[in-house]
Amino acid sequence: MTHSSPENTAATAPPSRSVLKIVFLTLFVDLIGFSIIFPLFPAMLEYYSAQDPQSGLFAAFYNALQSLTDALGIGEGHWGIIVLFGGLLGSLYSLLQFIGTPIFGAISDRVGRKPVLLCSLVGILISYILWFFADSFALLVLARFLGGIMSANISTATAIVADVTEAKDRSKGMALVGIAFGLGFILGPALGGLTALIDLTAYYPGLAAWGVNPFSMPAAVALVLTAFNLAYVYFKLPETRNFEAVEGTTRTNNPFALLRTEAYPGVTRTNLTYFLFLLAFSGMEFSLTFLAHDRLEYSTGQNALMFLFVGFILAAMQGGYVRRKSSTIGPRRMTLHGLTMVVPALILVGMAGYWRSSLVLYIGLFLLAAGSAQATPCLTALVSIYTPAEEQGRVLGIFRSLGALARAIGPLFAAALYWWIGPTIAYVLGGLFVLVPLTMALRLPRNDLSASDQTA
Repeated sequence: MTHSSPENTAATAPPSRSVLKIVFLTLFVDLIGFSIIFPLFPAMLEYYSAQDPQSGLFAAFYNALQSLTDALGIGEGHWGIIVLFGGLLGSLYSLLQFIGTPIFGAISDRVGRKPVLLCSLVGILISYILWFFADSFALLVLARFLGGIMSANISTATAIVADVTEAKDRSKGMALVGIAFGLGFILGPALGGLTALIDLTAYYPGLAAWGVNPFSMPAAVALVLTAFNLAYVYFKLPETRNFEAVEGTTRTNNPFALLRTEAYPGVTRTNLTYFLFLLAFSGMEFSLTFLAHDRLEYSTGQNALMFLFVGFILAAMQGGYVRRKSSTIGPRRMTLHGLTMVVPALILVGMAGYWRSSLVLYIGLFLLAAGSAQATPCLTALVSIYTPAEEQGRVLGIFRSLGALARAIGPLFAAALYWWIGPTIAYVLGGLFVLVPLTMALRLPRNDLSASDQTA
């Protein structure tokens, strides 16, 4: 039988606890690198707006958006264009992640999780090198392009969790993934905001000739962490894929073909629920720094503290509540609880911009973090529970791909609403939109525990 070497058999499967620690670290470092740029977006775009020549990429896009604004006679002026520009840049990263996620998941089913994870980390490392030397907007876009396609390794890491956990404990395993996300969002934006205060060109002016810019220090931090992560995975992570389980299966690497309706009960509805929820959540999350900078006059450091608060609540909820209660409450009910909290949360964030109130903002952020801390890992657990063991990599790849697609559309859509009608109405509409996935979640199969037994 092919792919049945001793290290790949179930009999020699690695201990789940040690593997989960490695996956946790990998995702944690990945999310630091992903989120370290969040509080920098307003200042970075203003910087490239001033630095990029009229013949440059930034100027070309900005002038096109300015012409569109003038032709339609709408928009929030210069700042609205900057927000819309940020939405385009943010969407690029996640659009590429969407394309790569199902491909990485399917390839990891064929060749194993470890080689796919290692290749993606090398690509992410190169993307941070490009960002470090990005004196032009075009080079920054290239760095985001490479980083986006390689960040599709999230599907592979999630499949590793599914490989080493029993179905009845999968909610706990996926909650660990959520904790890594939460902690990454704690440290990433905080590091971004703080390290951006260190302008390397101010200390070493000669570095500017090499493309080093005021935002190179955050890139350097992400680069060092990713290099450590790459070495740790190479030396410590065992292969977790049981190749015997995929004997005789066929796969496609076409990301759009992978988005077909699944035959397994509950999978398609869970995928769509996750997609619609993340569509609203990611858009509002992305435009948050622009709202805070525009309406509350937050600095880069204050934006970093805002993300620090959100990440802390995420990690605390997933570590202290979801992991302990998901098996008793059930992932379906916990998903409903989380989505219900997100609806008023987004409305409050929008009203905080209208009232220019930090107190209202932080109340909304608390509800937003607490709600998403429940919904995201439990939806991930549900789609894994509903899926047979031999299809975990492919189906979880589809699930993550839909998430990446939502993150590709969400920022652009939210930025367009911000540019068109302002942040307050945009956030209120986002909150009301979450009622759609909440209604869909009410019709998810109720037999998730028995489905766990069947999958096991």
